[in-house]
Amino acid sequence: MTGWNATNIPDQGGRTAVVTGANSGIGYVTARELARRGAAVTLACRSAARGRAAVIRLRGEVPGAEVEFAPLDLADLSSVREFARAFGQRSPRLDLLVNNAGVMALPYGRTADGFETQFGVNHLGHFALTGLLLPRLRAAGPGARIVNVSSGFHVLGDVRPEDLDPDPDPARGADGYRRWIAYGRSKSANLLFTHELARRFTAAGATITAAAAHPGYASTNLHAGASAQEGSTLASRVMALGNGVLAQPAASGALPTLYAATAPGVAQDAFFGPRLGWRGAPVPSWRARRTLDDTAAERLWAASEKLTGVSYASLPR
Repeated sequence: MTGWNATNIPDQGGRTAVVTGANSGIGYVTARELARRGAAVTLACRSAARGRAAVIRLRGEVPGAEVEFAPLDLADLSSVREFARAFGQRSPRLDLLVNNAGVMALPYGRTADGFETQFGVNHLGHFALTGLLLPRLRAAGPGARIVNVSSGFHVLGDVRPEDLDPDPDPARGADGYRRWIAYGRSKSANLLFTHELARRFTAAGATITAAAAHPGYASTNLHAGASAQEGSTLASRVMALGNGVLAQPAASGALPTLYAATAPGVAQDAFFGPRLGWRGAPVPSWRARRTLDDTAAERLWAASEKLTGVSYASLPR
């Protein structure tokens, strides 16, 4: 894997892919490089204007690319269901689902369905989307993959199934909300979801691989969005400075995702990140031991099915 980069991506001709949050940053690079290797890629984005602009930009960078935009708001389960329904009508199969979209360290808020925003978008939205697209992934046959994009910050927050969606401290209101802890919790949920998906695929004899990746410290709009919504000019300036001096470009940050999505021999429940932890070529990544806990993963799965109303009936325990 030493020195692995986008030129090492195998031919993707004949494969279909969905990349969430593909209008910018790591998601855009992931979609572009998959299309460059011949995949037919759907850019699943919340903003129609940004999604369509990304398609135009991508076609300019990769002439002849087979790409399209489709609306998807992970903060609204009705949008998730509509995306899955419409995709199913357009395509009988799905070879690759990259659950990339996310929000980071936002001020306290709730999704359209009443979930804390970061947990709702980063985990529950993708949990529902994956379950609804599972028949199309199964139809793809051997080689289908799901890649969940987590973060090294998963270490900040443990997933407690009995307290998945807590309200802020009532004595302090929204000020009692610990946004980085909430972000870490959602990213730990991504890894527990991957772990349980992999276990169930193996038990069912399914030929779908579930893996995960994290980008390290990459210069994307995710960091800027967090500080902007916080309303802190100082935080925005510090984040911009960090992006400019310390962060690797989005093209490098996307490599662990692309490796998990396309490299031969990726194992069930594998987790990849930059070699140095925050930058570098993709390598197997360290993860907190609690993200490999079978009991916690099963409890999160059961709670997620209940909260989203999406059942993985074809993947029993």
